[in-house]
Amino acid sequence: MNTVMKTSLLEELLSQQNIQNNLSVASLVEKILSRKEGTLTDTGAVLATTGKYTGRSPKDKFIIRDSISEDKVDWGNVNQPIDEAVFEKLYAKVIAHLKEKDEVFVFNGFAGADKNYRLPIQVINEFAWHNLFARQLFIRPTEEELTAHQPSFTVISAPSFKAEPSIDGTNSEAFILVSFKHKVILIGGTEYAGEIKKSIFSIMNYLLPEQNILSMHCSANVGNEGDVALFFGLSGTGKTTLSADPYRRLVGDDEHAWSSRGVFNIEGGCYAKCINLSEEKEPQIFNAIRFGSVLENVVMDDKSRIPNYENTSLTENTRAAYPLEHIDNIVNPSIAGHPNTIIFLTADASGTLPPISKLTREQAMYHFLSGYTSKLAGTERGVTEPEATFSACFGAPFLPLAPATYAKMLGEKIDQYDTNVFLINTGWTGGSYGIGSRIKLSYTRAMVHAALEGELNHVETTKDEIFGLDIPTQVAGVPDEILVPKNTWRDKQAYEEQAKELALKFHENFKKFSDASAEIAKAGPTYQNR
Repeated sequence: MNTVMKTSLLEELLSQQNIQNNLSVASLVEKILSRKEGTLTDTGAVLATTGKYTGRSPKDKFIIRDSISEDKVDWGNVNQPIDEAVFEKLYAKVIAHLKEKDEVFVFNGFAGADKNYRLPIQVINEFAWHNLFARQLFIRPTEEELTAHQPSFTVISAPSFKAEPSIDGTNSEAFILVSFKHKVILIGGTEYAGEIKKSIFSIMNYLLPEQNILSMHCSANVGNEGDVALFFGLSGTGKTTLSADPYRRLVGDDEHAWSSRGVFNIEGGCYAKCINLSEEKEPQIFNAIRFGSVLENVVMDDKSRIPNYENTSLTENTRAAYPLEHIDNIVNPSIAGHPNTIIFLTADASGTLPPISKLTREQAMYHFLSGYTSKLAGTERGVTEPEATFSACFGAPFLPLAPATYAKMLGEKIDQYDTNVFLINTGWTGGSYGIGSRIKLSYTRAMVHAALEGELNHVETTKDEIFGLDIPTQVAGVPDEILVPKNTWRDKQAYEEQAKELALKFHENFKKFSDASAEIAKAGPTYQNR
């Protein structure tokens, strides 16, 4: 299929009478209810469920290997290649599938808040609730911008179209196919809305570095003095929670870019985890879930329509999607200056990493490339309890280029703008998962506050004997005894065994970064199995 043929198929679909273009929030909510795609909660938010796909399906995501991508993409288990012929056949089938539907929903908008670098996108959905999701998560155009809108990339999502692996060349009934040549992302077989959001992020991670812009899997906020903070971390580590700070203005909760002009948000909304959400602990997120928001896989009381955020019977990966405007103290437009502080977040299930440590430049590069956390249950299919994982740049599933590309850019920017970097563990203390307890959110917030206010720049530290990290001896609002993990364990020998095991996992993982400098390679855990 050549590009002209692809374009004609798409134009034919978009010219049909079943196309619903750029509907308002209210109209989409009406469609969702009339089509029985979801229900309303007591606050007016839409609640939808996604069937068996309650998280991303990374084994079903492929990049089309062609003349455009061949020499640029970092091929492997993350960026799985697939033949262009597979894409072409499925593309034609999905278009034919959508042409038979009573209604198909289209959203035109942007990725990238800085107008100098934004990407015009189009999202075509079989489901109205997916279209509402896209409308709230991406940047919504003005009427004037909509008139002149010409999409550079198109997402086509048809959840009820299921592939036949033996015929279609996929791994399962679900597929996420990314074609940089045809500028199309094709999604089928899965109802999980997060695939739409993350596919556009992958595109931006491919395009922005070409413009010498660092794309980042992080949240961002701004203090009263204009100081900017970035929070890196995988799903479940606290990016959204910790960046939604009542004393700081939110730039965005998940995806950003760092140009010569400063930081800008790639999205226009937030996609927050809802597990154990409460107004007391996370008031900004709790109060953002109102009319126009989308709840995903949350269980609700049928009579009162009140969501039960503690109920994990469908999944632990319950989600809320809402526009940034649902948060009171935001930066609008979502653009800020150069970061003063960077925080790497990890949810360590071994309970051995310090709650907070200040990183040298070399340690920052090491831990950025490592991207360690414990993958939490529900984020991906098949994950039922936390397991150690290393995701380069805290976002490997969404990085089409080699990790060194992004790491090199980050190191240069840290040097250029003299940015402080901290590693904060939001995971377990007093023991590993199942024995210890999750570090209190109030303690983590106190540590974040101290880091952002510069209170830890010149404090006394102690060196962790296994990880080689510099741990502050005191942090206001945090008990001294929890700062050194070993002190919180009753069984000190068990602690040492767990910590050494994790240190060796760091070393083993870092072997794949053979091109890293000796200084960076030496910045990892000091313990080695000699």
